[in-house]
Amino acid sequence: MRMLRCILAVLVCAASVVSAQKPIVGIQEKLGQTIPMDVLLFDEQGNSVRVGDLVDKPTIFTFVYYRCPGICTPLLNELSKVVDKMGMEPGTDYRIITVSFDPSETPAMALEKQQNYLSGLKREIPPSAWRFMTGDSESVSRLANGAGFYFERQGEDWLHAGALIITSPYGKITRYINGTEYLPFDVKMALLEAAEGTVTPTTAKLLRFCFSYDPEGRTYALNVLRISAVLIMGFAGTFALVMFVRPGAKKKTLQVKEG
Repeated sequence: MRMLRCILAVLVCAASVVSAQKPIVGIQEKLGQTIPMDVLLFDEQGNSVRVGDLVDKPTIFTFVYYRCPGICTPLLNELSKVVDKMGMEPGTDYRIITVSFDPSETPAMALEKQQNYLSGLKREIPPSAWRFMTGDSESVSRLANGAGFYFERQGEDWLHAGALIITSPYGKITRYINGTEYLPFDVKMALLEAAEGTVTPTTAKLLRFCFSYDPEGRTYALNVLRISAVLIMGFAGTFALVMFVRPGAKKKTLQVKEG
């Protein structure tokens, strides 16, 4: 009897551990971790493509399903507006990879979505700049879990959150922008940060210096302390230079008068 109780206790404990480890629906931030680059997905033509072969620039990942009746369409519509307003060149400065986590969805559905969104943009961008991918359940789940994105089937639909997940050109997760409304400036700053280690324009360096990420507000804010410090150092340097130059100027003037 005692042995039976011990076995039951062990089983209950094991079940509770498994339950505790089971990810919930939503976003679990995995900043600094690298997404699984060896995952194979299907592109819009049904070709098998390795994720690592797609990510060669700062990349925005979005996880959706193409027949979603909820937040997926507003999310992609908002991202389209950001692409039009951000002032960075898709395909040259960054890429977007949209992945369907519904394994029943097909490359043909992905191609239709891609064509709809690319034609709806005010600017013309190459199809390689914004990819729409599908995959089998194991591959997609592995990629989504690696990115900290968790979803769950509910009847014919899916429970899931909405977010932009930003990675470096090497697949390292550098920023999450949660929700379905995005400021173009926030997305641009996130992409500039993701490109750290690569050569960036002087204006981009200036932006990264003047603005810093506020984790509480989850947005970018003017770094007043940093700018103030630079201004104070500039004033101090100018004052020291003036004080150093003025005595010499006075001495030179006196010598001219004596002559």
